Amino acid sequence: MNIRVLGCSGAIAAGYKTTAFLLDADVLIDAGTGVGDLPLDALAAVDHILLSHSHLDHVLGIPLLADAVLRLRAAAGRPPIQVHALPETLQALRQHIFNGAIWPDFTALPTREAPVLSLHPFAIGDRLDLGGRFIEVLPAIHTVPAVGFAVDGGAAAGHAHWVFTGDTGPNPALWRRLSQLRLSHLVIETAFSDDEAELAHVSQHLCPADLGQELAQLGGSVNVHITHIKPGEVDAVMQGVRGLASPHRIGALQAGQHMQL
Repeated sequence: MNIRVLGCSGAIAAGYKTTAFLLDADVLIDAGTGVGDLPLDALAAVDHILLSHSHLDHVLGIPLLADAVLRLRAAAGRPPIQVHALPETLQALRQHIFNGAIWPDFTALPTREAPVLSLHPFAIGDRLDLGGRFIEVLPAIHTVPAVGFAVDGGAAAGHAHWVFTGDTGPNPALWRRLSQLRLSHLVIETAFSDDEAELAHVSQHLCPADLGQELAQLGGSVNVHITHIKPGEVDAVMQGVRGLASPHRIGALQAGQHMQL
C-alpha cells in the first residue's frame, strides 16, 4: 500500500494545500485543496472518500471533484464515488454544500438513479473493508463530530498501521486504542505554536506542549509526522516540537511525500 500526501496544511497560500491523502489510486482520506493537484484521470479513478469531519479545509475538494469527473464516470458506466463519514458529517454536506445554493446536489446528478456521489455513514470503531484494505475509524475530539483513521497494512506488512488522528485536541481514547495496534506511521496534527496554546485549546487542536503529553502515552519508537500547521507558522511549531523529549522520530509532513505499508 502507498499513501501519498496531497495536502497537509491548516490553510492555503502559495505552496500550501489543505488536508488530503491518496491511498493507492482509489481512496481519498479527506478531500482538501490538495486534491486539485491530481490530473483528471487520477481524479476519475477515485472510488472512495473517507472524511474525518465536516470542516471546509477537509471537504471542499468533494464538490469540485464530483463536477470534474461526472461525465467521465457516467460515460464509462462507473458506480458512484462512495463518501464515508459520520452521520453528522454527511448531514452537514447535504445541508451546507449539496443544497443547490452553495453547489448542486451531486448525490442526485446526473440522475437520482445513477449519481456521481453516494453517502455512506460509519461509526467510531467500525472497520471498513475497501477492496481488501481494512481501515478502522478512530475517535477524535474536535469542535464538530470528528474521527481519525488507522489503515491496516495487511499480512505482508505484519499488520503495521498508518494512523491519521484527524483534527483533535487531547484524546485519551485514541491512545488506549493505539496501544493495541502495531504502528508504522502516525500522522498527528499540531496546528498552533505554544504561544497560541489558548487558541489551540479553544479550537480543540494541539500545540507542541500538548503533543508531548499525548505522545508520552505511546510506547516504542514510531515515525511521527506533524500535519495541519498554518502557513507561516511552520518554524514556530516545529521549534516547539523539536524541544520535546521523545523517543519517536518526529518531522513535519510534506505535500508530495509518500509512505509505504
